[in-house]
Amino acid sequence: MEQSDEIGLIDRKVTQLFALVSEALAQATHALLDGNTELARQVVEGDQAVDDLTSEVEMLVWQQIDLAPGGPELRQLVGMLLILPELERSADLAEHVAQRAVDSLGAEMSPLSRGIVQRMTEVALEMWRTAADAYGERSCQSEGLAEDDVEIDILHDRLMGEIATEAMPTPVASQVTLLARFYERLGDHAVNLARRIELLQSNS
Repeated sequence: MEQSDEIGLIDRKVTQLFALVSEALAQATHALLDGNTELARQVVEGDQAVDDLTSEVEMLVWQQIDLAPGGPELRQLVGMLLILPELERSADLAEHVAQRAVDSLGAEMSPLSRGIVQRMTEVALEMWRTAADAYGERSCQSEGLAEDDVEIDILHDRLMGEIATEAMPTPVASQVTLLARFYERLGDHAVNLARRIELLQSNS
Protein backbone atom coordinates (compact mmCIF):
# COMPACT_ATOMS: atom_id res chain seq x y z
CA MET A 1 0.00 0.00 0.00
CA GLU A 2 1.38 3.40 -1.01
CA GLN A 3 1.96 6.03 1.65
CA SER A 4 -0.88 8.22 0.35
CA ASP A 5 -3.23 5.23 0.79
CA GLU A 6 -1.94 4.66 4.32
CA ILE A 7 -2.50 8.32 5.19
CA GLY A 8 -6.02 8.03 3.78
CA LEU A 9 -6.62 5.02 6.04
CA ILE A 10 -5.36 6.98 9.05
CA ASP A 11 -7.59 9.88 8.08
CA ARG A 12 -10.67 7.63 8.04
CA LYS A 13 -9.80 6.17 11.43
CA VAL A 14 -9.43 9.66 12.92
CA THR A 15 -12.86 10.53 11.52
CA GLN A 16 -14.17 7.39 13.21
CA LEU A 17 -12.71 8.59 16.52
CA PHE A 18 -14.59 11.88 16.19
CA ALA A 19 -17.81 9.92 15.73
CA LEU A 20 -17.11 7.62 18.68
CA VAL A 21 -16.46 10.54 21.03
CA SER A 22 -19.64 12.35 19.96
CA GLU A 23 -21.70 9.19 20.37
CA ALA A 24 -20.22 8.48 23.80
CA LEU A 25 -21.00 12.01 24.99
CA ALA A 26 -24.60 11.87 23.74
CA GLN A 27 -25.22 8.44 25.25
CA ALA A 28 -23.54 9.28 28.55
CA THR A 29 -25.72 12.34 29.09
CA HIS A 30 -28.85 10.48 28.00
CA ALA A 31 -28.01 7.75 30.50
CA LEU A 32 -27.36 10.34 33.23
CA LEU A 33 -30.61 12.25 32.82
CA ASP A 34 -32.81 9.22 32.10
CA GLY A 35 -31.33 7.03 34.81
CA ASN A 36 -30.32 4.38 32.26
CA THR A 37 -27.55 2.59 34.13
CA GLU A 38 -27.24 -0.15 31.49
CA LEU A 39 -26.52 2.38 28.77
CA ALA A 40 -24.08 4.12 31.10
CA ARG A 41 -22.19 0.86 31.60
CA GLN A 42 -22.02 0.37 27.83
CA VAL A 43 -20.43 3.80 27.46
CA VAL A 44 -17.89 3.04 30.18
CA GLU A 45 -17.02 -0.28 28.59
CA GLY A 46 -16.89 1.31 25.13
CA ASP A 47 -14.10 3.66 26.18
CA GLN A 48 -11.65 0.80 25.73
CA ALA A 49 -12.51 0.69 22.02
CA VAL A 50 -11.57 4.37 21.73
CA ASP A 51 -8.30 3.75 23.57
CA ASP A 52 -7.51 0.78 21.31
CA LEU A 53 -8.30 2.68 18.13
CA THR A 54 -6.27 5.67 19.29
CA SER A 55 -3.28 3.43 19.95
CA GLU A 56 -3.71 1.80 16.55
CA VAL A 57 -3.82 5.14 14.76
CA GLU A 58 -0.83 6.43 16.70
CA MET A 59 1.18 3.37 15.69
CA LEU A 60 0.17 3.80 12.04
CA VAL A 61 1.14 7.48 12.11
CA TRP A 62 4.58 6.73 13.53
CA GLN A 63 5.11 4.06 10.88
CA GLN A 64 4.34 6.59 8.16
CA ILE A 65 6.54 9.23 9.78
CA ASP A 66 9.44 6.82 9.43
CA LEU A 67 8.72 6.61 5.70
CA ALA A 68 7.76 10.22 5.03
CA PRO A 69 10.27 12.18 2.93
CA GLY A 70 9.36 15.42 4.71
CA GLY A 71 7.38 18.45 3.63
CA PRO A 72 3.55 18.51 3.66
CA GLU A 73 3.05 14.78 4.27
CA LEU A 74 5.27 14.80 7.33
CA ARG A 75 3.61 17.91 8.72
CA GLN A 76 0.19 16.34 8.17
CA LEU A 77 1.21 13.23 10.09
CA VAL A 78 2.58 15.29 12.98
CA GLY A 79 -0.67 17.27 12.98
CA MET A 80 -2.63 14.04 13.33
CA LEU A 81 -0.46 13.03 16.27
CA LEU A 82 -1.39 16.29 17.99
CA ILE A 83 -5.10 15.62 17.40
CA LEU A 84 -5.15 12.12 18.89
CA PRO A 85 -4.63 13.07 22.58
CA GLU A 86 -7.48 15.61 22.38
CA LEU A 87 -9.80 12.88 21.11
CA GLU A 88 -8.71 10.33 23.68
CA ARG A 89 -9.07 12.75 26.59
CA SER A 90 -12.50 13.78 25.39
CA ALA A 91 -13.60 10.15 25.28
CA ASP A 92 -12.34 9.80 28.86
CA LEU A 93 -14.50 12.78 29.87
CA ALA A 94 -17.57 11.16 28.32
CA GLU A 95 -16.71 8.02 30.27
CA HIS A 96 -16.52 10.06 33.48
CA VAL A 97 -20.05 11.35 32.80
CA ALA A 98 -21.24 7.79 32.22
CA GLN A 99 -19.67 6.62 35.48
CA ARG A 100 -21.83 9.18 37.32
CA ALA A 101 -24.84 7.83 35.46
CA VAL A 102 -24.00 4.31 36.64
CA ASP A 103 -24.26 5.70 40.18
CA SER A 104 -27.69 7.23 39.34
CA LEU A 105 -26.49 10.76 39.97
CA GLY A 106 -29.05 12.24 37.57
CA ALA A 107 -31.98 11.20 39.75
CA GLU A 108 -30.52 13.15 42.68
CA MET A 109 -29.78 16.35 40.79
CA SER A 110 -32.02 19.39 41.11
CA PRO A 111 -34.36 20.09 38.15
CA LEU A 112 -32.43 23.27 37.26
CA SER A 113 -29.07 21.50 37.29
CA ARG A 114 -30.48 18.77 35.03
CA GLY A 115 -31.69 21.41 32.59
CA ILE A 116 -28.33 23.14 32.56
CA VAL A 117 -26.50 19.86 31.96
CA GLN A 118 -28.87 19.07 29.10
CA ARG A 119 -28.09 22.42 27.48
CA MET A 120 -24.35 21.99 28.05
CA THR A 121 -24.58 18.68 26.24
CA GLU A 122 -26.47 20.20 23.31
CA VAL A 123 -23.82 22.90 22.90
CA ALA A 124 -20.94 20.46 23.35
CA LEU A 125 -22.39 18.05 20.77
CA GLU A 126 -22.85 20.86 18.27
CA MET A 127 -19.24 21.89 18.87
CA TRP A 128 -18.07 18.34 18.26
CA ARG A 129 -20.10 18.08 15.05
CA THR A 130 -18.49 21.31 13.88
CA ALA A 131 -15.01 20.06 14.80
CA ALA A 132 -15.64 16.77 12.97
CA ASP A 133 -16.84 18.65 9.88
CA ALA A 134 -13.79 20.91 10.08
CA TYR A 135 -11.55 17.84 10.11
CA GLY A 136 -13.33 16.25 7.16
CA GLU A 137 -13.31 19.45 5.13
CA ARG A 138 -10.03 20.88 6.49
CA SER A 139 -11.93 24.11 7.15
CA CYS A 140 -11.44 26.97 9.61
CA GLN A 141 -13.97 26.76 12.44
CA SER A 142 -12.05 27.81 15.55
CA GLU A 143 -13.60 31.28 15.75
CA GLY A 144 -17.17 29.97 15.76
CA LEU A 145 -16.27 27.24 18.20
CA ALA A 146 -14.67 29.77 20.53
CA GLU A 147 -18.00 31.61 20.61
CA ASP A 148 -19.83 28.37 21.48
CA ASP A 149 -17.24 27.71 24.16
CA VAL A 150 -18.23 31.01 25.78
CA GLU A 151 -21.77 29.63 26.15
CA ILE A 152 -20.38 26.48 27.75
CA ASP A 153 -18.49 28.67 30.24
CA ILE A 154 -21.63 30.68 31.01
CA LEU A 155 -23.59 27.48 31.59
CA HIS A 156 -20.78 26.22 33.80
CA ASP A 157 -21.08 29.35 35.93
CA ARG A 158 -24.87 28.94 36.11
CA LEU A 159 -24.43 25.37 37.28
CA MET A 160 -21.96 26.53 39.92
CA GLY A 161 -24.55 29.07 41.03
CA GLU A 162 -27.18 26.36 41.36
CA ILE A 163 -24.77 24.29 43.44
CA ALA A 164 -24.14 27.30 45.69
CA THR A 165 -27.87 27.49 46.54
CA GLU A 166 -27.46 24.17 48.39
CA ALA A 167 -30.48 22.77 46.55
CA MET A 168 -28.73 19.39 46.49
CA PRO A 169 -27.07 17.33 49.24
CA THR A 170 -23.34 17.97 49.56
CA PRO A 171 -22.23 14.61 48.09
CA VAL A 172 -24.48 15.17 45.07
CA ALA A 173 -23.32 18.77 44.68
CA SER A 174 -19.69 17.69 44.68
CA GLN A 175 -20.34 15.24 41.84
CA VAL A 176 -22.31 17.83 39.88
CA THR A 177 -19.33 20.17 40.28
CA LEU A 178 -17.21 17.53 38.57
CA LEU A 179 -19.82 17.14 35.83
CA ALA A 180 -19.66 20.87 35.14
CA ARG A 181 -15.91 20.61 34.78
CA PHE A 182 -16.18 17.63 32.43
CA TYR A 183 -18.47 19.49 30.03
CA GLU A 184 -16.35 22.62 30.21
CA ARG A 185 -13.27 20.61 29.26
CA LEU A 186 -15.13 18.95 26.38
CA GLY A 187 -15.76 22.39 24.96
CA ASP A 188 -12.12 23.33 25.40
CA HIS A 189 -10.98 20.19 23.58
CA ALA A 190 -13.29 20.94 20.65
CA VAL A 191 -11.74 24.41 20.32
CA ASN A 192 -8.22 22.96 20.58
CA LEU A 193 -9.03 20.44 17.88
CA ALA A 194 -10.31 23.13 15.54
CA ARG A 195 -7.07 25.06 15.95
CA ARG A 196 -4.98 21.99 15.23
CA ILE A 197 -7.15 21.18 12.21
CA GLU A 198 -6.44 24.65 10.82
CA LEU A 199 -2.73 23.81 11.01
CA LEU A 200 -3.45 20.68 8.95
CA GLN A 201 -5.20 22.87 6.40
CA SER A 202 -2.27 25.25 6.15
CA ASN A 203 0.11 22.33 5.68
CA SER A 204 -1.93 20.48 3.07
